[in-house]
Amino acid sequence: MASTSIFTYDPEPPRVSSPWLASEDAEKKQGADRSASASNDGDSDPGQESNVERLDAEPQDGPIEYKLHLLLRPRRNYDMMSTTSRIAGSQQSKPRPSFSTKSGNSTLISSSQTRHNRLAHLTTQLLWRLQQSSPYHRKAKRELVIPKLLEDGDSLHLLEKPRELLPGLEESNGALYEIGVSDDGTFVGLTKDEMDESMTTLKIMAASLGCRVEVQRMKMVGKCEWTEGTRQKADLWVAEALIMPILEPQKDPNGDSEGPAQADSSAPVSASQTEQLRVSLTGPTTSGKTTLLGVLANGTLDNGRGSSRINLLRHRHEVVSGQTSSVAQELIGYKDNKIFNYAGVYIKSWTDIHDHAEDGRLAFFSDSAGHLRFRRTILRGLVGWAPHWTFLCIAANGGDVSGRGHHSLTGATDDLGDLTGGLDLAVAHLDLCLRLEIPLVILITKYDLATKDRLKSTLNMILSKIKAKGRIPKLVAPMQPEDPSLSEVPLASQQKVNQDILQNMEGSDMSSIIPVVLTSAVTGLGIGVVHALLNSLPIPPPPTARDFAPQVLNPEQPSTLFHIDDKYELANHASDKSAIVVAGYLRFGSLSIGDRVVLGPFPADDEEARRLVPRDHPSPGDGLSISHPSFAELARFASRNAVSASTVKGEWRNASVVNIRNLRLPVRTMEAGQAGTVQIVFEDPVEELSDTDSIFETTKPTGITIRKGQVLAIPSQHMLDTGLSLQAASGFKAVFSDIGVTSLSVGTLVNVYVATIRAAARILKVIRHLPGSDLRNAVSEGHDDVFGMADSIELERSRSEADFDAAKNEYAVSLELLTNREWIELGSRVVLMEGGKQGSSGLEGYVGSVIEIAE
Repeated sequence: MASTSIFTYDPEPPRVSSPWLASEDAEKKQGADRSASASNDGDSDPGQESNVERLDAEPQDGPIEYKLHLLLRPRRNYDMMSTTSRIAGSQQSKPRPSFSTKSGNSTLISSSQTRHNRLAHLTTQLLWRLQQSSPYHRKAKRELVIPKLLEDGDSLHLLEKPRELLPGLEESNGALYEIGVSDDGTFVGLTKDEMDESMTTLKIMAASLGCRVEVQRMKMVGKCEWTEGTRQKADLWVAEALIMPILEPQKDPNGDSEGPAQADSSAPVSASQTEQLRVSLTGPTTSGKTTLLGVLANGTLDNGRGSSRINLLRHRHEVVSGQTSSVAQELIGYKDNKIFNYAGVYIKSWTDIHDHAEDGRLAFFSDSAGHLRFRRTILRGLVGWAPHWTFLCIAANGGDVSGRGHHSLTGATDDLGDLTGGLDLAVAHLDLCLRLEIPLVILITKYDLATKDRLKSTLNMILSKIKAKGRIPKLVAPMQPEDPSLSEVPLASQQKVNQDILQNMEGSDMSSIIPVVLTSAVTGLGIGVVHALLNSLPIPPPPTARDFAPQVLNPEQPSTLFHIDDKYELANHASDKSAIVVAGYLRFGSLSIGDRVVLGPFPADDEEARRLVPRDHPSPGDGLSISHPSFAELARFASRNAVSASTVKGEWRNASVVNIRNLRLPVRTMEAGQAGTVQIVFEDPVEELSDTDSIFETTKPTGITIRKGQVLAIPSQHMLDTGLSLQAASGFKAVFSDIGVTSLSVGTLVNVYVATIRAAARILKVIRHLPGSDLRNAVSEGHDDVFGMADSIELERSRSEADFDAAKNEYAVSLELLTNREWIELGSRVVLMEGGKQGSSGLEGYVGSVIEIAE
């Protein structure tokens, strides 16, 4: 099943469209000839009610429901109803009240159906209609909350107060109820008291699901008479009501924000408790990453021509060229050694995988591009999503693509693997992964295509690189699965992983041992071992706000931090409005529906300034011809014209969280370390600013543009008590152990990657740094001028450093961000990438950590 993003929706869910609109169009067409010959005596009033006399028949599916009434009592006996002669009978199989045209008698509830049973039936029916307009919905595991029956003395205010929104209805576009209308669209009508009772019942039903009712229209359609002591007359009415989920925080009479009322205030907040393993799949192009992921996710082996990968590709050009250019995600579940993927009979979506793997484990894969033209997506997968483990794919045949028919859109070969050698690209990816020091697994793919000599050469290269970095490679012998469908983790594979990998990791750093697995997506060799690794690899403890730096060094740390990696516009068919949804991962803290957050920092409003941001051109590599100017000329031009972020004020906007999905699973709370999506609404602006310095001070937003690299944050209590607010950095200082960083000259433009941030920056200074010294006091006497321009690199050396081993030297690099301020966490990892050099792979970079922030 195709799955391209953690926030993918069906592009065409059933629309919530009023049947009155279609009927009005039909009336206009039928009356076109009559109006052409009619006299001017019958000119209609533009403000009068619609002339629609009936609706189209009720659709079998969709979010529209026709109800003659929603009464919980038998309807009175009418002596005359002017509309009953139009009843043509029910067109649907579900039971409807029957009317006699002679006496007007009706039977609402059979003798076996109690008021409670009818209310339960009506509420379940409403839930089904609401789910029809939801792009993805899941079956609620908890029991449906049936509202209390209306009894004498009951407070309607309490019964109509919304409860907690039922999971799965967060993205519903609502449901339309046509009350007083029969199945075939005939207007039957209700008296005013019956309509009021029906509306009250509908509101109580909606409130039990966490929804509200909005009356869209009311129309009088006839007359009726009945006898209750004396002769009674009344008008008959039909109504249209829209039921919508309540997402925004509610206001109580005192003006304080509160979430929807819960059935049990002491009940715990709903959050996913299933263990989650985040894996980034990387490697050079033609290494078989996407094909391998397709086999893992779909449970079917490849045919040797990429059949398993076709559902994972997002764009047509990826299918044509065979090269992945975007970041795609997949989810695989594990529980009791069973594998839950799209091979399962009852698994159609990620929510089904969540349900089956509950209390087990979820493996979330992020598959990025391998071609160096898409270097930013490679870094996004390795850095942006903060993976727990990286799976590096290296082809056993050395990346040889001859005879594969590999081609680009133009029909010409355009593969850097053909130009520089697949093994060289594999070395570049391996070097980058080792520098990042993320726990690593190496998958040797295409084992079925490798010759003995080529495989030996590839393994020698890998093992030598790993040992040179002081890490221990563990080669797992290849194993052929007994069951090609792989519905369960093979017992032999799990035992081998436990014995060879997990036991050796006990009591040591997760990144110290690197498993090396031989695999084939065609024969299934090693696939069981990969599943065994995913089922049992250790996961780091949940992150906290003090993982990188203590509070003494970083007092401005918020209590919750969510890194934004993408943004989506979710159309609401009922209101014709777009909801803002951001995707990313929760660095630390917790985020719940109803929380007030700040979002930012926002970029400069100056379009000219944004235009001058240097672009991240692809690395030319050896022999690659590109059309843009040389990187040296580009750097000189950008250095003269780039705008410093220090001239731009970092702005923050106040918002509220109205919806959360954890890997597409609707939840009320997201925990630290989890990935997913958050829907927000910005608070209404006010004309004047408050006199206080509160972090929730409301400003008037102008031109809000959400972008990758921004954050959602909840200020800490310490920040609220002291009046501290979140600060956006205009630059920072980072420390690196690679002596090669000294080759960066002052004024050089680089791309920096910090969390989900990818930004252009300018080198201001490079100085030697004492290892182990205080983060804020590790600079020399030129501290005050650390962000000043200099004519050359400064390598200041104190007497105490003279005896240090050169291999232990560290170098502090001061950088100035260009155009936009960013939120950068003190102590976080940073990657510096140059624009590209002839003779380089384009993945050479410097990995360090942030030791100082410039505001």
